[in-house]
Amino acid sequence: MPQIVFVGAGSVVFTRQLLADLFRFDDLPPLRIVLHDINAERLEVARGTAEQVAARFGRTAEIVTALDRRDALAGADFVINMIQVGGIDATRVDLEVPAAAGLRQTIGDTTGVGGVFRALRTFPVLSGIAADMLELCPDAWFLNYTNPMAMNVWWMSQVAPQIKTVGLCHSVYWTVHDLCALIGVPVEGTHYRAAGVNHQSWLVEWSRDGEDLYPRLREAIRNDPELQRRVRVEIFSRIGFYPTETSEHSAEYLSWFLRSDEQIEKYRLRPLEYIGISEENVAEFEHAKVALAAGEALELEEGAAEYAPQVIHSILTGTPRTIHANVVNHGLISNLPEGAVVEVPATVDASGVHPEVFGAIPSQGAALNRTYLSVAELAVEAARTGDPARVRQAVLTDPNASSTLTPQQIWDLCDELTAAHAALLPVALGGTLENAVR
Repeated sequence: MPQIVFVGAGSVVFTRQLLADLFRFDDLPPLRIVLHDINAERLEVARGTAEQVAARFGRTAEIVTALDRRDALAGADFVINMIQVGGIDATRVDLEVPAAAGLRQTIGDTTGVGGVFRALRTFPVLSGIAADMLELCPDAWFLNYTNPMAMNVWWMSQVAPQIKTVGLCHSVYWTVHDLCALIGVPVEGTHYRAAGVNHQSWLVEWSRDGEDLYPRLREAIRNDPELQRRVRVEIFSRIGFYPTETSEHSAEYLSWFLRSDEQIEKYRLRPLEYIGISEENVAEFEHAKVALAAGEALELEEGAAEYAPQVIHSILTGTPRTIHANVVNHGLISNLPEGAVVEVPATVDASGVHPEVFGAIPSQGAALNRTYLSVAELAVEAARTGDPARVRQAVLTDPNASSTLTPQQIWDLCDELTAAHAALLPVALGGTLENAVR
C-alpha cells in the first residue's frame, strides 16, 4: 500500500485540498495516509478532515496520525512538506518588525527580509527531516510546498542531495488559467511553458491552435485602465513576458513598487497583507474544527489543480503529464547560475519527475531572476557556514530592502529579527537553537 506522509498536516485548508485532489483520481490503489504535525489539536482536525474527504469520494484509505516525525516517515513513498516554522506569530514578526523600521512587505514569505528569516528558521527543521528520510525512507519523493520555495529546495540539495526533492507551486497553473479567462479563451487546448525562479518565472510560450495569445492580452490591457494599475501588468509592459505570481508577491522582488506611498496607491498594494491572510487561515481552522464536531460537510474546491496529487498519480499509475517544478539547475536554464534552484516544465511518469532542459530564458527576465537567486544563495550560505554577516548581506542584496533602508538600518533590522526569532535560529547565527538538526 503506497504511503503518503503529510508533514505539517495541521495546515488544514491545504491538507484538505491536497486530499480532495488526490481522492478525485479513481484509478489509484488503496493508500496509507500518514498525517504528522507537532500540534495535537491541529492533527486531530486533520485526521477528521482526511476521513471525511475519503468517505465523500468513496475511497479506500488507511488514515493514521503521528505526533512523532520519525514514526510518520518510516516506510514513506511520498513526503509532502507544508510546514510553517513559528506559525502566525513568526509571520507577524517577519512583517511588523520591518514595517516599524520603514520597510514595507506584502507577503514576506519568499524573498526579502521576511523570506530570508523564514528560510533560516525552516532550514534546521528541513535538515532534521532529511536526516530522518535518509534513514527511514531514502527512496521517497520529497514534495515541497513550504516557502521560501527556492531557498528550501536549495537547502535540501545541500544537506541531502540523495533525496529526490521537487518543489511544487501552483502559480504557473493559475496564471495561465486567469489570463485565459481575462481574454476569453478556454484554457483547454492552450500550450504554455514558463521558466525562471519560483514566483518570478516568465510565461515564455502561450498559444492556442498556433495563435500567440500575447497580442490579445496586450489589447485587453490597453482597453482597461484598471488593469494598468496592477504590478504584474507593469512588469509585463517593461519586460515583455508575464510573470507567474500574483502582484502582491511580484512587488516584493523588485525595487519599483513598495518604496513609496505613491507607488503603493497607484498599484493598489496592501502592505502587511499576509497577516490578514494568516488570520483568515486560523479562523478557517477554527471553523473546520467546529464543522467536524457537528458532522457538517467541509467546503471543497472544484477541480484537481495541485501538483503533488498529480505527481503521485503519475508515478503510481504511469500516467504521463507535464507540470512546472522547482529543481536544482543542472544545465536546465543556461543563463541562470548552475546549482541554483529554478522553475521549469517537467514531465512526470512512472519513473518519476523529469525536468526539461529549457535553454536560455529572455535575458531581461534572467537579469531580474539572478538578483533573487543572489539573495537566496547568500541565505543558504549563511546557514551552511554559520556566518551572521551573510544574513545581512542577503537582505542588503534584496531590491526592496535596499531601495528603502540604509545598510546600517538593514544591519540593525537583522539584529532585531534575530533576537525576535532567537529560539528558532541556530546559535551560530545569533539564535539560541543548540541543535540545528531537529
